[in-house]
Amino acid sequence: MPSPRTTAATRSRPAAVLLSAALAASGLTVLAAAPPAAAATIPVGAGSYSDTRPTGTSGPTTNTGAAVTPKLGPAAQGKPVPTNDWWSSLAFQRYGDNPWGTPMYGHPLTYQATSAGLDIGYPTSPSIVGDGRQYEYAHKRDLTLGLTGLNSPDTKADAWSDWTVTPYWSDGARTLRTTIGHGSPYVYAKGSGGNARISTATAPTVFADQGNVLGITVGGHHYALFAPTGADWNVSGTEITAGLAGKDYFSLAVLPSTDALATYRKYAFSFVTDSKAAWSYAGGTVRATYTLTTQPQEGSERGTLQALYRHQWLHTTDPLTPYAYVSPRGVMKVREAASFSTSQRAASVLPALPKASGTDAARLRGYLGEVAGAADPFSGATDTYWTGKALGKLAQLVPVADQIGESATRDKLLGLLKGRLQEWFTAGGANGFAYDRDWKTLIGYPASYGSDTELNDHHFHYSYYVYAAAVVAQYDPAWAADSAWGGMVKTLVRDAANPSRTDSAYPFLRGFDVYAGHSWASGHQGFAAGNNQESSSESTNLSAGLVLWGAATGNNELRDLGVYLLTTESEAIAQYWFDADQQVFPGSFGHDTVGMVWGSGGAYATWWTANPEEIHGINVLPVTGGSLHLAGKKAAIRRNIAEMERENGGPAVEWKDILWEFQSLADPGPAKAKFDAAGGNYTPEAGESRAHTYHWLTTLDSLGAPDTAITGDLPTSAVFTKGTTRTYAAHNHGPTARTVTFSDGGKLTVPARSTATGTGAGGNPDPDPDPEPPTGNTFQLRTGGTLTTATGAGAGSDTIASAGGANHDGAPHQPLVYEARGVNGTVRSGAATAFRLQVDAGAAVGLGQQARVSYDLTGDGSFERTETYQYFATDPVAGWEEYSQARGLKSATGTLGNLRGGTVRLEVWSAIGNAPAKLQTGTDRSVLVMPFQ
Repeated sequence: MPSPRTTAATRSRPAAVLLSAALAASGLTVLAAAPPAAAATIPVGAGSYSDTRPTGTSGPTTNTGAAVTPKLGPAAQGKPVPTNDWWSSLAFQRYGDNPWGTPMYGHPLTYQATSAGLDIGYPTSPSIVGDGRQYEYAHKRDLTLGLTGLNSPDTKADAWSDWTVTPYWSDGARTLRTTIGHGSPYVYAKGSGGNARISTATAPTVFADQGNVLGITVGGHHYALFAPTGADWNVSGTEITAGLAGKDYFSLAVLPSTDALATYRKYAFSFVTDSKAAWSYAGGTVRATYTLTTQPQEGSERGTLQALYRHQWLHTTDPLTPYAYVSPRGVMKVREAASFSTSQRAASVLPALPKASGTDAARLRGYLGEVAGAADPFSGATDTYWTGKALGKLAQLVPVADQIGESATRDKLLGLLKGRLQEWFTAGGANGFAYDRDWKTLIGYPASYGSDTELNDHHFHYSYYVYAAAVVAQYDPAWAADSAWGGMVKTLVRDAANPSRTDSAYPFLRGFDVYAGHSWASGHQGFAAGNNQESSSESTNLSAGLVLWGAATGNNELRDLGVYLLTTESEAIAQYWFDADQQVFPGSFGHDTVGMVWGSGGAYATWWTANPEEIHGINVLPVTGGSLHLAGKKAAIRRNIAEMERENGGPAVEWKDILWEFQSLADPGPAKAKFDAAGGNYTPEAGESRAHTYHWLTTLDSLGAPDTAITGDLPTSAVFTKGTTRTYAAHNHGPTARTVTFSDGGKLTVPARSTATGTGAGGNPDPDPDPEPPTGNTFQLRTGGTLTTATGAGAGSDTIASAGGANHDGAPHQPLVYEARGVNGTVRSGAATAFRLQVDAGAAVGLGQQARVSYDLTGDGSFERTETYQYFATDPVAGWEEYSQARGLKSATGTLGNLRGGTVRLEVWSAIGNAPAKLQTGTDRSVLVMPFQ
């Protein structure tokens, strides 16, 4: 559950109207349970933790304060439980009167365990609740899968893998196990002691009866039921049963249409037994493969079908079927295979923004002194969360002080960080960490926001400790050695984001859901709307911290884990929190962002306030060198800021600095103007400082917004673009100099243990740069031959060569060529190519510019569709004129189809005339709009 953060500014605000009545039972009441009598200290390098929690504190409890242990089936005994998952209520019985857990949102299917088995639904119609602030595809039972006579007193978690889980039921006479998962249209069942039983919510309509295969429609949704060969389904009212012909297995699937039955039947007995994500980072690209392991129950088929979320299918070139499902995350597309792969440009992380000429050192020095000279730099923080916030605030200023030669301030800040981290990393004091053997988790005390009793938010809280430790490691590698304090940092990482699946002390990736693409915050998932996450940005703060810690300590495993987590969650945040492509939120929702994502949907809300500033800002803070990924969706940032001001009745008044910094990722100039207008007369957000905000805003105003379309082959590198000038920046944590190569061909030599910058317009493009598949269907032109969905660049222009007095109508002559590669898209019915091109012939007469658009659907170099448009006769008056598709189509060859890693090319040339012309680039006035979704 996300952290309710209360400040003096927010206490006077009304509580957020965010949950339906079924969600209101989230009580945070904490009653202490007695700890064991004696405690032992576990040494870790120079630090330590306790194996027993402090006297008077609690570990995991029910909502009434009773101690609770994991609820596990016989096959899972003793294994570390991955709490904070989409199915965690199976193992964590937060509510004492609900031993079967709460609704689980696997997508496309939803589930609720009951005494009789597994309720299954496929919600396809959203509802708007909470005074219009929340959209839900709430679980609604279509049918129940079970065994005849089953009446289990509870449901337990019996097995799990990266995105699947196996619930377990037993009533003494009957035993049932089912396997369910993200993206799976199937439910696989194994049972004993009874026949297969399907109970439907309403009388089903049978559309196919093939003996052991039955097709039914319930509530407008189509399902296929599969019993072993030799068995037969019998329908009696709402009860459907089948003997198992001496076997112990059966399954069902939700069908996208009734004519898909044959395809789904093919894989009905290819039972999934494992799910695993594997990732790699190289050359500025993150690649991931998602694999299901299957075991045929009859026959030899080992393939399967799985539905990909939007953040996945946008970045795969693997073939997909025409089948699709509805989900709270937009359309899910079906892959017919046991695995698929994705490829994305890696998200950038810097220890700090680089030094820039627009920052006044004297003014910055004064702001730094405010923080370093404060009577209490930690602002009275005692618990894990607020201590973390204070650590984060100080850590951001260390490299800033270093940039302007303030070594004394830098070292004072480092001393403060080391001192407080070491207090927490040493058992027996007023604060520290304790290991819970039952739940196999490390809990910090004093705890906060249910991090102890509910196992909430460990990735939020611990992110600040890891990030701060990474900054210390950059300046003092000896401090970060395993034999010193690095061992404790890695222990926190093992708790919150363990990359190991074989560690017996901590679960694999406690909070991060590799298939959903983001983390979950509630440890118990005990809500009718499933699990939730509010502050996605505090989740990515952990990922950025892992990148920096791994880079500073030479641990490439943790560095690359951080790159994978950050890159993956960045796309999920853009799609599911900010609806960057405007393809996810229901049209009836009426908001451009959500403060919280739920298993069932999203809410324009926070846990603690309805203040629009905090609803919008909670998914931005803390603003760090790990926040640059947000700049990839500049149009979404602009919509976000505009909505905040509408809802707020004007500009920000409380979290001004957070929202200025957010705006600066798209529009640095206007954001800095707001800071300048305030004149420093504002109260910084609790994790911010005037020093950091001033440095951030003035740096981006000087260098331009981050340009995420260009990446370096080092994770700690980034590019900023202002007008036609690019600034390349990189930090080299290593002991020797290295050259960083960027995807546009630019190169930057970075000395050892230093940050370097360089400027230019980029080098020669990489002949095979493996570009990130663009999102959205509106592409701007960039000088250098690129089509991009990125926004926020400065206006430029390219010269269209003269036709030389010849007639080139319909035949490209010395054309300007712009391309987007690696594009995935589905043809929109009835849509056609559109463009707006700003052209100018100056004072020349008799000129005409012409455009051709070509589509290579698979990226193999062969263009299946080519469209040539009538040329546009420009006037001899200086100034831009708009050439569009409205001039008409001159000719077209081939047909459009879906893009799968395809290439889109725009060519512009002079069809007639005897003088050059200009074509505008870098603005939203010169764009190509593709007829794809």
